[in-house]
Amino acid sequence: MEDTVTPGTSTGTSTPSSDREAATALVTSWLNLWNGDYAIAEKIISESNRVHAAMFDGGDGSAVGGVSGMVSFVTQMRSLSSDLVFSIEVGPIIDGDHVVVRWVAKGHYGGGMPGAGAAVGTALAFRGVDILRVADGQVVEYWLNADTLDLMAQLQVGAS
Repeated sequence: MEDTVTPGTSTGTSTPSSDREAATALVTSWLNLWNGDYAIAEKIISESNRVHAAMFDGGDGSAVGGVSGMVSFVTQMRSLSSDLVFSIEVGPIIDGDHVVVRWVAKGHYGGGMPGAGAAVGTALAFRGVDILRVADGQVVEYWLNADTLDLMAQLQVGAS
């Protein structure tokens, strides 16, 4: 008998509807956090959360930990644009204890990025992929792959 793949699943992995509902609820809360609802952070982020990301300061994200670290990270990202809105383009895709989403963020540049040549008010749109490892309904590990090069080009960072 041949394995068949249903869209949204992978071979060899089944996703019970209760797991999908829990993952979808977590992704909704995750999106709300990124859209500025910091009060949700304690509910969905584990104090032992680890971040893996290429940071603006050249770090790898390992310095961002726990609830307060994630709130600071989200706040820093949102500081580029007070009207920044994140939405999900693809997902959630669920594989065991991992949840994956592709997102897009849109807003207008608010100023403050060192080296940026873009005028305040410049429209921004950039994309990325979040991989969340979940335990007990909370994010315990977070991998971020954002198109930072596209964002920096829009902000005209380093442009003469």
